[in-house]
Amino acid sequence: MPSTQWLAAALLAGMAAATPTQTLMPTAVAFSVPAITPAFDDLRKRQLASLTSKIGSAAGDVDSAVTGAFNSALSAAGSGVPSYVTDGVLPLNGLPTGTAVQSRLGLSDDDLAALPTQVLNLGPYANWTGSNWNVRFHGNVYKTPNLSNNTLDDFTNTLLIGTSVSQLNQTQQDMTRNVTKEILVVQQGDVQPIFRLYPTPTSGGPQVVQTVYFPYNTTVEGDYDSFVPIEGNSIYAGNATDQIQKVDIYTNGTLPGNASAYLVPSTGVTIVSDIDDILRVTKIYEPKQGIINTFANPFVPWMNMPQIYANWSQALLHPQIHFHYLTTTPEQITRNYEAFISSYYPPGSFDTRPLNFSDISATLSIREYLLTKVMETFPNRRFVLVADTSNSDVMRDYPKMAHAYPNTCILLRNTSATDPGDRFPYDTSGFAGLPQNRFMFFRTPEDLMNLDISNGQCYNASVPQNVTFGYQGLPLDLSGNGNFNLTQSSASASSAAASSASASAASATAKPNAAVNSVVVSWAAWGTMVVVGVAFCFL
Repeated sequence: MPSTQWLAAALLAGMAAATPTQTLMPTAVAFSVPAITPAFDDLRKRQLASLTSKIGSAAGDVDSAVTGAFNSALSAAGSGVPSYVTDGVLPLNGLPTGTAVQSRLGLSDDDLAALPTQVLNLGPYANWTGSNWNVRFHGNVYKTPNLSNNTLDDFTNTLLIGTSVSQLNQTQQDMTRNVTKEILVVQQGDVQPIFRLYPTPTSGGPQVVQTVYFPYNTTVEGDYDSFVPIEGNSIYAGNATDQIQKVDIYTNGTLPGNASAYLVPSTGVTIVSDIDDILRVTKIYEPKQGIINTFANPFVPWMNMPQIYANWSQALLHPQIHFHYLTTTPEQITRNYEAFISSYYPPGSFDTRPLNFSDISATLSIREYLLTKVMETFPNRRFVLVADTSNSDVMRDYPKMAHAYPNTCILLRNTSATDPGDRFPYDTSGFAGLPQNRFMFFRTPEDLMNLDISNGQCYNASVPQNVTFGYQGLPLDLSGNGNFNLTQSSASASSAAASSASASAASATAKPNAAVNSVVVSWAAWGTMVVVGVAFCFL
């Protein structure tokens, strides 16, 4: 299609959502248009087509017109829905970095040199090696240009969907500008971070401050990540205590680069928790609202999850419990997540997506990479993995890790059971073969009450599961509502499915394509809005 026609389509769509491709080498280049991975590859189409066939058979030969319409619509939607929608990630991949930002903003090297250096120092964990504590220092070094509101708003408008900064209220505008300032930074490569450590004094003794020189310079993206041994002054040896110790870290030359390191004993329980749609209301599965909730709205907890975490921290396992917060949100916007956690949830170490994991495929591999790192660092601890069903990488990686590490159990919020905005299917096949006491799909935080997670019990028998070990939550799901129904027993679910199938068949005779089209229209709408917007946000 000629570019003028695409531009007209973009104007008619009335929105733009884009994430420019990351620049890896320090050369001055303009922002470029990212490639959007198709939503459903051939394998996914074959899997869903197969499941659709099974649904038709189980429903007693549901009107073939419905099945045909679903397959046809699915084929059409496959090229129209960006993969970040179906994979459960916000459309924030390929954000501009380094010299791409410098070039776009027209900053000279002298302008950049005059700016103060800043550090995003993510809260590290540390393990006992037998002779010393090994701290995993990781974060990013960068500089923040002085930008006008117009410049900030112009960039933010490329990320918002179906709205613009000018249409937001003043509080929302202020928040979007603050978040965008965190994105439009110039990462600093080839810099050696230097830290000052302030341990909590042990046994009433004096606090001994130590200086740590990071052994490597930052990457071209400004990142640093490595385990570094520290001195044992004012710190208990790892074989002398079963309590988690905290060490405050300050980065030389910058105030924002402060964090707390958590020295974690070799045994105990570590809760690895996702954040979006499990600890806070994000609605990643509704991209327009997900972007607004991340850029313009204050972060708010999901239901009473803060109380659940407080119970785990204070009543059950304190002080041996270790909270590790792992999110695949881009590294640049981590500070809001850290502030949210510190306001509502127990303190803990932190992991996010570093800049060298920038595209969709890399985003969907970073979770397993970070999980493996923390689990291999503490091979004798029990792990409880907490997340939700809207992330395809969670549904793949969590059961995979539980199979590989028998001291692991899983708690997953089923977003489609309580939020009608989540209309996308998810795959439970990875859970086949796991003992039921090691995983649970739950609806609300109350389902998590009274779990004996310290002994590896992650199952509340009063919460029905109905796991089919395949794709669930399909538009023509036998539950009749497109959701993975957790409110029925297996027997009643089967009965309800049969009744629903008969009703579906009768309804299909009168309105053969209504149920399918309602879902496919949503897919197609999201695909059109985002793909068209992406194509022209930086022209």
